Amino acid sequence: MPEYKYAARNAAGQKVEGVINAGTDAEAVAAITAGGLFPIEVSPVLAVAVSEKIRRVSAQRMAVFYSQLADLLKGGVPLLKSLRILEEQSSNTSLKSVIDKVYHRVEEGETLSDAMMRYPIVFGEMAIQMVRAGTEGGFLEESLEHIAHFTESQDELKSRVTGALAYPMVLTVFLGLIVIVILTYFVPQFKDMFSDLEEKNELPLITSVLLKLGAAMQYILPIGIPIVAVGIWGILRWAKQDRGRRFFDNLKIKLPVVGKLFEGFAVARFCRVLGTLLRNGVPIIKSLDISADAIGNRILGDTIHQATDRISAGQRLAEPLSSSKVFPRSVVEMIAIAEESNTLDSVLIDIAASLEKRNWRQLDIAVRFIEPLMLVFLGSVVLVIVLAVMLPIFKMSSTV
Repeated sequence: MPEYKYAARNAAGQKVEGVINAGTDAEAVAAITAGGLFPIEVSPVLAVAVSEKIRRVSAQRMAVFYSQLADLLKGGVPLLKSLRILEEQSSNTSLKSVIDKVYHRVEEGETLSDAMMRYPIVFGEMAIQMVRAGTEGGFLEESLEHIAHFTESQDELKSRVTGALAYPMVLTVFLGLIVIVILTYFVPQFKDMFSDLEEKNELPLITSVLLKLGAAMQYILPIGIPIVAVGIWGILRWAKQDRGRRFFDNLKIKLPVVGKLFEGFAVARFCRVLGTLLRNGVPIIKSLDISADAIGNRILGDTIHQATDRISAGQRLAEPLSSSKVFPRSVVEMIAIAEESNTLDSVLIDIAASLEKRNWRQLDIAVRFIEPLMLVFLGSVVLVIVLAVMLPIFKMSSTV
C-alpha cells in the first residue's frame, strides 16, 4: 500500500506532519480526518530511482522539452506516443534516459506528475505540481506551455545577471593580479638602487612602505596561496550546509547597495513562481511552499513559510507579508487589492515583471558605477607605485 506524506492541523490549530498508508488520495484524507486532524496538504511519497545516477538537465533543454510535449498533445498525439517521440529525438543522454523511465511508468498506470516526481533533480517541484494540477483540471497542454515559458524566462534572467556581473568580477581579478605582480617582481628591483638613501634614513615613507611590502610578498605568496585556496574550499563547502547557506543568504540582503538588488530579484522570483502556480490551479498553500523553496534565499524563504502557517489559520496573504517587513509596501498593497478582486495570479505576474525591470535598471546603474571605480583604483595604484619610485630618484638627482 502506498505511503502519503501529509501536513494537517489539530483541534488546537497546531501544525502536524506525518506519513500514512492508504490506497488512494481520498482514503488518505479520510484517514487523517478520522484521526481528528484537518488536512492541509496530502501527497504520495514515491521512492526515487537510484539504479543509475541522474544528472541535472539545463533549463534551456527542459524548456524545449515542455514546449514540444505541449505542442504534441495539442496536436492530438497521445501522451505515451508523445513521450516516445521526444525520447527518440533527445540528444541529451540524461534527459533521454529519464523520459524513457517516465514513459514506462506512465505505461504501467502512473500519472505523468507521479512519474516525474521520481526525478525531482530533472523536473523540479514547481513543474511537477503544475503538471499535476493540469492533469486533474484537464488543461495539461496549457500547464506545459506555462512551465516552458517560465523555465525559459528564469534561465534568461539568470544568464543576464551572470553576464552583467561577469565583467566587474573579471576586472577585479585582473586588477588583483596586476597589483600582486608589480609588488612581487618589479618593486624589489629598486631596493639596491635606493640602498644609500635607506642607510641615511632619507628614503620617502611611501617608498619604504612599498619596498617592505614587496619584500614581504615574496614570502607571503608561497604560504598565502595554499592557505587562501584551502580557505575558499572550506567556505564553499560550509556554504552548501544549511547553517552556512543561511549565513550567506542573510549577508546577501544586508550588503549595502547590492543587498537591495538581491532582495528585489528574490521577491520578483517569488511573485512569478506563485503567480504561475496559482494560474495553473495549484492550491495556495502548496504554491506558497514551492515558492518559498524556489525564492533562492533561506532567510526570505522562512518568511514565506511563516506566512503560509498564518494563511492556513485563516489570514489573507497580504497581512503576513506586510508584517514581515521584507516585501515593499507597494507590492503588499497590490497583493491586498488583488485578493479582494480575485485576480491574485495575474497581479503577481505583473508585479514580478515590474520588479524585474526596476531591478535591471538598478543593476545596470551599479555596474556602470563599478567599472569606472575599478579603473580609478587601478590608476591610483599605478600612481602610488610611480611616486614611490620617482620621489627617491628626484632626491638622488638633486643631491648630485
